[in-house]
Amino acid sequence: MFFRKIVKSLLPFLVLPLLSSAQVKDEPFKQATSVKFELAPELKNAKLQKVEIDYNNIVYLLTDKGLYRDYDGTKISKDLLYRKLSELCPVDITTQEGSGYLYYLYPDRFLTNAHAGTIFAKIPENNYQVIRVNASGVILLAGKDKMALYKNSEKLCDLQLPEDQTLKWYVKGDQFYLLSKSDIRILVQNQWKTLFHGDKLTSLAFASGRILVGTEDGYFAIDQATGKIVQPLKKELPVTTLRDLLVVNDQAWFATADGTFREEGGKYRYFEGPRWLDNNEILDMKSDAEGNVYLLTPTGLNKIEFKTTTLQAKTDKIQDDIRKYHLRYGFVCELSYGKPGDLTTARAVDNDNDGLWTTLYLGSQAFRYATTGEEIAKRYAWESFEAFERLLTVNPLKGFPSRTFERKGIIKDTIVWRPSQNPEWDWKGTTSTDEYIGYLFVATVMDQFIAKTAPEKKRVADFIDAIMTHIIDHNFYFIDVDGKPTKWGRWNPEYVNAYPDYVDDKKLNSAHLIAGLELAYSLTGKEKYKTIAFEMMNKHKYLDNILIPMKTMQQTMDVIHKGEVMGDMWNHSDDEMSFLTYWVLYNYAFDDSLKKKFQWVARDHWEIEKPERDALWNVLTYGISGDIDKESTLWFLREYCTDLDRYSVRNSQRKDLVPLPENFRLQYTKDLLTAGERPMIRHNTNPFALDCNDGRSSRLAGDEYLLPYWMARYLKVIQ
Repeated sequence: MFFRKIVKSLLPFLVLPLLSSAQVKDEPFKQATSVKFELAPELKNAKLQKVEIDYNNIVYLLTDKGLYRDYDGTKISKDLLYRKLSELCPVDITTQEGSGYLYYLYPDRFLTNAHAGTIFAKIPENNYQVIRVNASGVILLAGKDKMALYKNSEKLCDLQLPEDQTLKWYVKGDQFYLLSKSDIRILVQNQWKTLFHGDKLTSLAFASGRILVGTEDGYFAIDQATGKIVQPLKKELPVTTLRDLLVVNDQAWFATADGTFREEGGKYRYFEGPRWLDNNEILDMKSDAEGNVYLLTPTGLNKIEFKTTTLQAKTDKIQDDIRKYHLRYGFVCELSYGKPGDLTTARAVDNDNDGLWTTLYLGSQAFRYATTGEEIAKRYAWESFEAFERLLTVNPLKGFPSRTFERKGIIKDTIVWRPSQNPEWDWKGTTSTDEYIGYLFVATVMDQFIAKTAPEKKRVADFIDAIMTHIIDHNFYFIDVDGKPTKWGRWNPEYVNAYPDYVDDKKLNSAHLIAGLELAYSLTGKEKYKTIAFEMMNKHKYLDNILIPMKTMQQTMDVIHKGEVMGDMWNHSDDEMSFLTYWVLYNYAFDDSLKKKFQWVARDHWEIEKPERDALWNVLTYGISGDIDKESTLWFLREYCTDLDRYSVRNSQRKDLVPLPENFRLQYTKDLLTAGERPMIRHNTNPFALDCNDGRSSRLAGDEYLLPYWMARYLKVIQ
């Protein structure tokens, strides 16, 4: 008994092996965020034509109702700064190449307010619809059948307009370019010379001596001086019909009728749907001096802003939002919106797995306290632990934990909801293994990091003792009010060993039970738990079950439990339950021999999970075996969105993704998309899912991020 107390007192240190070789400093990084500008009311139903950004980073919006500009970086209103000009409606606007000065074209004049307003010229009325200005101050005016060059306020000459239909006009340095569907022309000595002849051309962008050429079927690059193709046509893109191109900080951006994307190291980051855009149809695209990209659609102006942040700053925001919006009786809950995305209409809603999701949050605060010693984290952990304790007392069944609870009269479903012995409350039954492993993990981290005094230790021990006693007394089942086992709360050998080795429930439920018995023995000192654990491991082969290699699991339609096909596809909830279980199994193993076996189990499972790049699986495995994919861990945390709304997302139409053959684990593509491109999910969902239709009706809390972050801090993966 004395030795066991010594071991328990050292647990916070025993779970922290010598792992400093993976330590990474939390350096500032850029994260893409979405800004949707609020348009002035009079712009409703207006024709939005063009966006320009001057050298002061002022955003101008040309419309059929006049010139508008941004205020406070979030609103677009009428530009009233120049009183005379505010009464006029420009035909076109542009910024001078190099200087960034804004130029205005009106039906009968052009001008700029730069150079003290000295550049101004009257022109034949309604002859020109386009203005461009090169780095030397030469001004190109173009219309349907006329073209002219000016320098400052003086006309230089008229130019002959090519016969083919002109699409767009471009400036690079001192050079003017003209694009038609079949030709790229360059102005040389006041004559248009063909630089390149092609087909279905749509757009140009300039990059380090090359011209990127967009087409209706991908893009290619030509040498800026010779016009020779230096990069063949690329068609493996999210969307192949390109409307516009833009080069920002040496990265190419592509505008389409179905969102925008940018090239990132040979791959493409796709921005589409309501997370990023008010409308997927991009009309115009510009960037500011900070590298942010502005996307004009028929209905609004959007900005992809790259904010400098740190993991700590992201963590602070998510933690603060949870305390403000996502707490319900100590449970951390998803929000349900009355109006999509409107927090003022949001309600915290109950979930079958309130206990499991709150486990992630409570665990994060336990590791936070172990890392920083912040007393507020300890307080938060105890507040949520009270909710776990009440799961046992809100119902009349001894040692049976409810799924969740709510005040009477709110929940109308009487199938799984039952009246409490307290007339003011209802509770939810049918508790499953998902909740059970949450209880084990919560008790583990409370024991390891939070409970310090004898009374506190007893609270944690009593919690697990009650649950494990219920399971043992009821022949290794969770027994609900009907006196029958719940659908998934089953650890009885007859049930567990009825599964073939290739069904994960055999391995998983064996691990669940042994982990619970180990933990209960460590917390209570009751020998029955250790005795039963070894009986289950030896007589009933639960240790053999736990050691079944993950590569054994396979798809099968021949194993059915209560109408559920057990081998139809991979259940990612099993991954979540498994890795949380491994933490308990390893840290409370009865001896070193078992610890080594459980290390192998965690590593074996982690090996097949690598493509999913899940930071939680990484840090849990790291704390057990020392194995980690450090790059993917940081990628997961840095890419994780602080906008946690569940948006509709569509990726299955993309041409740039490399599909994989149909497989049991439902890994649809070779590479995993970033969090900002795919559905907002929990750890128990397939991260390779490409589409969803959530409609921004709800918002996650972010506990999925907090637990791996604080574990990474505790394990010194992150400095």
